Amino acid sequence: MSERTERREGRERVPSQHSMSERTERREGRERVPSQHSMSGERLDGLSVRDLRVSFDGFTAVDGVSLEVPAGDIRFLIGPNGAGKTTLVDAVTGLVRATGSVRFGDQELLGRPVHKISRLGIGRTFQTSTVFEELTVVQNLDIAAGARRSWATLVRRRRSIPDEVAAALETIGLAGRADQLAGTLAHGQKQWLEIGMLLVQDARLLLLDEPVAGMSHEERDATGALLETVSRDRTVVVIEHDMDFLRRFARSVTVLHAGRVLSEGTVAQVQADPRVQEVYLGHPVDAGSATSGLEA
Repeated sequence: MSERTERREGRERVPSQHSMSERTERREGRERVPSQHSMSGERLDGLSVRDLRVSFDGFTAVDGVSLEVPAGDIRFLIGPNGAGKTTLVDAVTGLVRATGSVRFGDQELLGRPVHKISRLGIGRTFQTSTVFEELTVVQNLDIAAGARRSWATLVRRRRSIPDEVAAALETIGLAGRADQLAGTLAHGQKQWLEIGMLLVQDARLLLLDEPVAGMSHEERDATGALLETVSRDRTVVVIEHDMDFLRRFARSVTVLHAGRVLSEGTVAQVQADPRVQEVYLGHPVDAGSATSGLEA
């Protein structure tokens, strides 16, 4: 096993231990997150957001947000409703106009149309499932992979499955349900299928909007394990309100409030931040009760 592999496996589920000041110093000393390499040897890029601003008819939804998501991170974005979390992701993916800079690796994303951003390896899910419910699991993945086949071929049962589709089925745990209609899947399985549809498109940055909303405890655990698996070869950003899920699977956390970054760091650092305590609980409190409230 290579030294790089040992480092990667050794930090799964373990949030970064760098202090806030150390992280800030690194951000100020560079223009973008440097690339790393995945366990398969492919380049692994990070996300760099600088002074991002989004306004709608005079209302500023994202107000000068800057953040760095290191390559291979599982970064959770949290904050009250209206904090700007989804709008930030919309800006990264080209769905809304924004100013500032958003770089993935060495590519500037702002100003590009949605389809060209997608081709650069940026994939996202939405709060509402977007699978084709009248098609099978494998047909959904086939379509997402962009296989050059006719519609008639796509909807027929096939004798073989493309390698990238077979790999995605194994990763998302649906290999045994390849021929099942997507509409008959359990809620959590539909979310995994959506993630699989990003994998077959070779997305290298996954932006997931509340992926465990409405899931059972077992489904949340399986989803967290899936995120840890896919982050070996990708960078993952998760918008989430489930504090228990965040505490268990986040490697780093950014807290947004009123369109700005309020706090950033490990789960423990963010929970201990008095500003976060006040936003979530409405008033400053002692450390013990704050931690309890944020973990609810």
